[in-house]
Amino acid sequence: MTARIPPIQCLLTFEALARLRSVTQTAEELCVTPSAVSHRIRQLEQLLGTKLFGRADFSLTTEGSEYLAHVREGLAALQRFPGDNATPGRRKLRLAVTPTFARSLLLPRLKQFSDAYPEIDLTLQVSIPLLDVVAEDADLTIRFGTGRYADMEHLCLIKDDVTPVASPAFVREHGPFESADDLQGLPLLRSPLDPWRTWFAAHDLDWPEPVDGSQFNDVGLACDAAAVGMGVALARLKLAAPWLDDGTLVPLFTRRVPSPHAHYLCWRTGTMDRWECAAFAQWLQQSLG
Repeated sequence: MTARIPPIQCLLTFEALARLRSVTQTAEELCVTPSAVSHRIRQLEQLLGTKLFGRADFSLTTEGSEYLAHVREGLAALQRFPGDNATPGRRKLRLAVTPTFARSLLLPRLKQFSDAYPEIDLTLQVSIPLLDVVAEDADLTIRFGTGRYADMEHLCLIKDDVTPVASPAFVREHGPFESADDLQGLPLLRSPLDPWRTWFAAHDLDWPEPVDGSQFNDVGLACDAAAVGMGVALARLKLAAPWLDDGTLVPLFTRRVPSPHAHYLCWRTGTMDRWECAAFAQWLQQSLG
């Protein structure tokens, strides 16, 4: 008698639940009810004649771990096109990411993702906000902006505060900085990503946006310029953490102002049907949260 092949929806549910370890999150990812998730797992276990999950925390049994490897390999094979030379069982994920976000927030965490999903090969490509420099073949894109992206689905990853920063030597030479008015006449480093008018308005300063001085389209470059004493940068604190943590830059004031922009993970409709994309999105959101 020919062995019955488990329904694909049961296999997809098993893979998602093993990865997310949450019925609720699995249901949300697959767009089904939590009861449907439980029903599919019971159906799969009955068909296989073995328990796949051992405890209430959805840790896998020995049989479940072995079966998961086969399921993931099978799902990967189904998504490959004829002639694809990818290594069996491995998945490719291409991510377009802004430079400073990659250096400050993503790369320090990336080993956690690689350890959790060793079968996913991640390719990082640089994108530049506001200039539409984005790799067209990227599966997922991290954008910095207002969140109004009509061309793509998206979710907010991280919001940030801005504050003026400068090198310790610059502060010693031009300080002390006791009020916002102390910035008058100083070189203000400019970036279209974070205009100074946001900070000016929060401090009731009727100052125009600076039009003179050095300008940068990358937050990291602006921080580097401020660190060597070129002037005062308006930095996003989470992205500027490496410079602030090592003392290369120091905040001039204690007050922080919310940035009107945020970082968003964006993708084309249908992308999240690929489990490696959904896995990365879920991991990144939780890692930054």
